[in-house]
Amino acid sequence: MKNFGTDLLHIGIGLVILFAILFVGYYIFSLLTRYNDNQQIAEGNQAAGMYMGSKLLGLCIIVGLVSINSDAWLDVLIWSGIGIVILCLVYLVFDWVTPRTKVCEQIEKGNMAIAQLLRSLIIGISFVIGTFVM
Repeated sequence: MKNFGTDLLHIGIGLVILFAILFVGYYIFSLLTRYNDNQQIAEGNQAAGMYMGSKLLGLCIIVGLVSINSDAWLDVLIWSGIGIVILCLVYLVFDWVTPRTKVCEQIEKGNMAIAQLLRSLIIGISFVIGTFVM
């Protein structure tokens, strides 16, 4: 209880940084897709919601694992940026190695099988990335 004020301040700073990272991640991930993420999610496209949610969850995993091992907010920011780049690369590589399956088209059509496959891939890779810095 002795460091309650300091701990509370760190939680506040961490949340501000996390929300900023998620906002930037959402924006960058939206640029990568060939459909309008906001529109698809607003229209109830579960595949689009699951896919975007998975990318954001992946970022949270990376931020959380980096935070466990670091006392520096700059480290969290740097590794979060690296995480965003890696999660973008996961999408690009998956799209490249599965040329018959146009990921964006399938997500836009609401293909939950593709969304679930990508969710698993993104979350798994996020854990691996996060453990690299531990």
